Amino acid sequence: MSNLPGVIPAIKQREEQFIAVRHSIHAHPELGFEEVATSKLVAESLRAWGYEVTAGIGGTGVVGQLRCGAGARRLGIRADMDALPIHEDTGLPYASKLPGKMHACGHDGHTAILLAAARHLADTRQFDGTLNLIFQPAEEGQGGAARMMAEGLFERFPCDAVFALHNGPTLPVGSFIVQPGVLAASADIVTIKLTGKGGHGGMPHTCVDPIVAMASIILSLQTIVSRNLPPDQPAVVSIGSAQAGSASNVIPDCARLELTVRTYNPAIQQQIESRLRELVSLQAQSFGVTAEIEWTPVTRVLVNTPEETRIAREVAEAMVGPQAIVPLPAGAMGGDDFSWMLEKVPGCYVVLGNGVGSKGGCMIHNPGYDFNDEILSLGASYWARLAETYLR
Repeated sequence: MSNLPGVIPAIKQREEQFIAVRHSIHAHPELGFEEVATSKLVAESLRAWGYEVTAGIGGTGVVGQLRCGAGARRLGIRADMDALPIHEDTGLPYASKLPGKMHACGHDGHTAILLAAARHLADTRQFDGTLNLIFQPAEEGQGGAARMMAEGLFERFPCDAVFALHNGPTLPVGSFIVQPGVLAASADIVTIKLTGKGGHGGMPHTCVDPIVAMASIILSLQTIVSRNLPPDQPAVVSIGSAQAGSASNVIPDCARLELTVRTYNPAIQQQIESRLRELVSLQAQSFGVTAEIEWTPVTRVLVNTPEETRIAREVAEAMVGPQAIVPLPAGAMGGDDFSWMLEKVPGCYVVLGNGVGSKGGCMIHNPGYDFNDEILSLGASYWARLAETYLR
């Protein structure tokens, strides 16, 4: 591992220990709300280091609290723990041992980063106030943040500010994105079920074909962004799943579409929903099928608050220099359910460069992705320095 600027020497000395932790989590991935072993590892580690630990909040979520001094300020730092339903294709010695599940977004790295920071902060205790370390389940679309909040996260563990970090493939190692305002898109999951009348493929006139209706709806949905939204408003309507039928000579009763809707503007988000419902309903009527639409908000527009972002940026600049603070790449429409937390508590979501090319450049949600171990100690040092700065 290379020596990066800003890394705390004591954290660097334990680097191999936490890389091993990361590899163990990576080899045993757990999907949202199934993070039993990962939560147990987190809880046992925090207890051993002197944290007051609460497990089971939000299903498999864990909060470790450490108080030091008489300071009144309360800081929250979140790491996500869940994996994705993807079959890993990396060939790594610590690759997933569970077919169809892998850490394809780096949450294994985020968890290991916060654990490394937690160990250092417990050892040094160079802060004055209350530190709440939030290990969140089910970030990947199942609403883990919202569930933790519904179960009283911020009532039980009040925070004056909350921060989170995500790795950024294609960004150089040692770089950060730390900027105020909108940093990530809202993300909604939309399921459309079309019901007609099935029958023999050789006698289509006796049927009401949901597949033809589905095909027309797929094309019409692409006009929402291109023909209904202003050109200066970025938005995405992407169909990820289209399912219907099981035989070439049978017209099925039902067809099903699943899609994601993303934007940076809540008003545009509402406009897309209104237009989508209108298009689907009218298209379905024109083909004689019925349509059911299920709209599930996954993330909100993620907005970093000014003062907390200022602090987060000052810490990053002190570590790596202002030249290593880079802007959000154009066209990025990722989402994170940390956005729900930022609607409740001021805070900042930062991105830590994961590397370029073969050293961390593979995009997330890809079977070939892997978190770059080279940035683990840098991320842990960032959290440690942020905690010491905020809780002076």
